Amino acid sequence: MTPVDQALDALHTYFGYDSFRLGQDRVVDAILTGHDSLAVMPTGAGKSICYQVPATVLPGVTIVISPLVSLMRDQVDALDDAGIAAAFVNSTQSTEEQRAVISQAAQGSLRLLYVAPERLSAPSFRGLCEHLQISMIAVDEAHCVSQWGQDFRPSYLDIGGFIEGFVRRPIVAAFTATATEQVRADIVRMLNLHDPVMTVTGFDRPNLFLDVIRLSTKQKSEWISRYVHEHADDSGIVYCATRKETDAVAQELRREGVTAAAFHAGLQPEERARAQRAFVNDEVQVVAATNAFGMGIDKSNVRFVIHHNMPESIEAYYQEAGRAGRDGEPARCTLLWNESDIVTRRRLLDMGNANDRLSAEESEFVRSHRRRLLGAMIGYCRTADCLHEYILRYFGEQGGDTAINDSAVSVGGVDDTEKNTGNIGNASDGITASGNPSQVETAVNDAPTGCGNCSNCLGTVKSVDVTDIARMVSRCVHDVGQNFGAGMLVRVLRGSQSQDVLKRGLDRCPSYGKLRDTSEAVIRDVINQMSVDDYLLITEGRLPLVKFGNLAVRTVAPDFRYAITSVIRKGDAPGSSVLGASDDGHGQRRTRSGAGASTNGGGQNVTLDPADEEMFQDLRELRTQIAREIGKPPYIVFSDKTLRDMAQRRPLDEESMLEVNGVGEHKLELYGQRFIEVIASAED
Repeated sequence: MTPVDQALDALHTYFGYDSFRLGQDRVVDAILTGHDSLAVMPTGAGKSICYQVPATVLPGVTIVISPLVSLMRDQVDALDDAGIAAAFVNSTQSTEEQRAVISQAAQGSLRLLYVAPERLSAPSFRGLCEHLQISMIAVDEAHCVSQWGQDFRPSYLDIGGFIEGFVRRPIVAAFTATATEQVRADIVRMLNLHDPVMTVTGFDRPNLFLDVIRLSTKQKSEWISRYVHEHADDSGIVYCATRKETDAVAQELRREGVTAAAFHAGLQPEERARAQRAFVNDEVQVVAATNAFGMGIDKSNVRFVIHHNMPESIEAYYQEAGRAGRDGEPARCTLLWNESDIVTRRRLLDMGNANDRLSAEESEFVRSHRRRLLGAMIGYCRTADCLHEYILRYFGEQGGDTAINDSAVSVGGVDDTEKNTGNIGNASDGITASGNPSQVETAVNDAPTGCGNCSNCLGTVKSVDVTDIARMVSRCVHDVGQNFGAGMLVRVLRGSQSQDVLKRGLDRCPSYGKLRDTSEAVIRDVINQMSVDDYLLITEGRLPLVKFGNLAVRTVAPDFRYAITSVIRKGDAPGSSVLGASDDGHGQRRTRSGAGASTNGGGQNVTLDPADEEMFQDLRELRTQIAREIGKPPYIVFSDKTLRDMAQRRPLDEESMLEVNGVGEHKLELYGQRFIEVIASAED
């Protein structure tokens, strides 16, 4: 039997699938033929199987480097249920427990050993590795090695040296869900992968409905509460930017009668562990969390992820949103945002932890890079383009040569080589903005277009001409000498009589009061959009200043045109501003057209008839009962997708039970008879 045949046999025996998903076969084949590998697969695409299956075929042990203790425990629990010998060594164990695991590894009784990257520098662990037959090292969440990634961890920098310390170098396989081309190159270099086989299966998650809604902070809480109540049978995560907001959201949900937990780094470790365990065990419906609640979540049946605030980058957003729908069934990912989120993110960026391994110049370069990442995230919130396509372009999958932050803005006339002079002089003298943005174009999408599975493609697109406002904003930046922030610009443009304007003599600026009839919200919209599109630059620091961007000189060209495009969703509240449309909370969740079926977890949702749905609920109840008996999360017993297949097939013996996707031989032995009995009782 060839190694590939052995891998297919192991896939069926341990995991209950007859074939690999797209990309999995390529990674497994590379590993089993002795090649290093870098796999970039979206969350839920089955990265773990790519190293778990080869580990059952290769001799000796596979070391899995994983960043989070909780993820290790869940992975080991799942492998134990599948009948694969695995263990972990981490700080939650006593010295005696760690020694017992190390003894198992030394005796050759483990197939996989999970460790944190910090463990690699311990002399005792290095000494252990010298006496082990290590066939493969799998690096999970490999983007953590790159300073360009959103989850850079200095401890990951030690992995390359650890690997090169082996006299007989093992195969190295690196895995990540979100990595731009720059991050991929960094992973290869920092881990010193040898001519790796690169597998990028695509970043699209067609089962996710993507939604962006602009709301005030108060409206956010109301929207979340309403949505959670309307989806009381669904499990979900609400991500927040700060610990304070996390606690507030969890508390508000509990007041509304929702079972909810908070999770952030300010809680004691036992509190965080308790909250996470309650969530994965389906004891609470919702967890409100900061990004500390991230890579350690392996729960497959999360049906919604709501972002209470704008994340710092597309990578961070897509990874967090990707916690939804890991089982391949439809899920909703909604991002709620407003202008204060941008301010908060810039402040958090300025307060970010320094990396003492970088020089001052390198640190500044990294900070500038992260500001560009934030700019792309702001562009995602503002774009009227297909949200799936926006993300794919960002990761270079489609239209990779298009700047990702060209977010629904129409500009005309000036050569791209023209640069900012830093002074636009009096070129705009005599320009007076009307103060009233004019709607210049409306495209009504009564039927789903584009992907058919995001709010932009299902909404009504409106384009608003803000050329005069943009010109006057640029003029005001010039008038105040690029020495003030957005708040002061707004006050000057609206003709404020406040003391801070008058005492500085800013009421004598030519642009003073020129946008008196334009709302503060609209002016701020234009300022922020111009900063995204490089017409303006908002500096870092506690008091950010608005300066000219590289394209500022374009605003004084006679043929300059500028528009902000937004989406009005079906069911939006009457009278919503075109520049700040809101959602009524009844967004649609549709399966994206063209989502193909897959043998182990991908594809479209299976719609059950009433009898099968009743059976599915009965099987879920049994799964919950078993999970409580064994002290493991329900999804480790069987996924929702497996139970749905079981509810349709209704197997009444062990042979037919093995035909259910996701039922392997060891799980059949552990749980099969009890599920057969439930099915048989319904058939009587």
